[in-house]
Order: sequence, then structure tokens, then C-alpha cells
Amino acid sequence: MTELEKIYDSYFKDVFLYIYSLSGNKHIAEDVTSETFVKAIKSIDSFKGDCDIRVWLCQIAKNTYYSYLRKNKGLVSMNSIPEQEDNLDIEKRISMSEESMRIHQILHNLEEPYKEVFTLRVFGELSFKQIASLFGKSDNWACVTFHRAKNKIKERLEGYK
Repeated sequence: MTELEKIYDSYFKDVFLYIYSLSGNKHIAEDVTSETFVKAIKSIDSFKGDCDIRVWLCQIAKNTYYSYLRKNKGLVSMNSIPEQEDNLDIEKRISMSEESMRIHQILHNLEEPYKEVFTLRVFGELSFKQIASLFGKSDNWACVTFHRAKNKIKERLEGYK
């Protein structure tokens, strides 16, 4: 197995989950993740090792996703999002769906950097050190920002009830 294959195998899931958390669309996440690794392979020589490779890949992924949005003007066809089937009864599905939608609305409307720090931590599963590296800040800043974001989400969620 080559070094590039090891990187792909090790970090594909992290990059995919990060982009999926930003887009909310599995197909977009797959496309952007694939494009991210193509770009990473082409520019691997520019990776200086100043930060964790996962942070570097997530930065490429974020830029690739934003480029995708600009190219597609942020529009996603509702037909491209597959219906989910599960065995839960309809009341539970509606309840879970409404709660999930509220949380996503709150997260979507959260101001920066809270939105991105929360997304990187929860969906991207990055450490505070990795998040701090992305923003050029301290580990403490990343930790405090994450906890403030979490508190803002909790407060706004309570406002829905």
C-alpha cells in the first residue's frame, strides 16, 4: 500500500463526514470528498507538515465545497436527496425529524466562527488543537468557542419549545 493510499484510507471517512455535515447531502459529500483527495494528491508536495494532515485535508475539502456551491449557486435539487426508509413508526419519525430540523436550522443560522467550530468538532471529529490550527488560534480559543456555540444552540433550542 502506498503512502497516498494510507492517507486516503485513514482520512476518507473524516473528510466525508465533515462535508456531509456542511452540505447535508450524501451525494454532494461523496463528490466533494473525491475531488478533495484528487486535489490533495496533486498538491501533496505543498504539504509542509505544519499541521495535522486531517486539518489540511479538511481545509481543502471546505474550499472545494465552497467552490462547488459557487458553481452550482447553492441550489440542490430535492429530487437528488434520497428518501430514507426505516422501521420506526411514523410518530417517532416525525418527532425525530422535527427536532433534527430545529437543530439544523439553529446551526445554519449560528454566526461564525461558532458554526464552523461546532461543525468541525461534532461532525468533523477534529480535536481542539486541530481546530485551533485551522483558525490560527490557541487550543483554549477553540475549546471556549465550541462551548459557547453549544450553549447558543441549547438556548435557541429551548426557545423552540
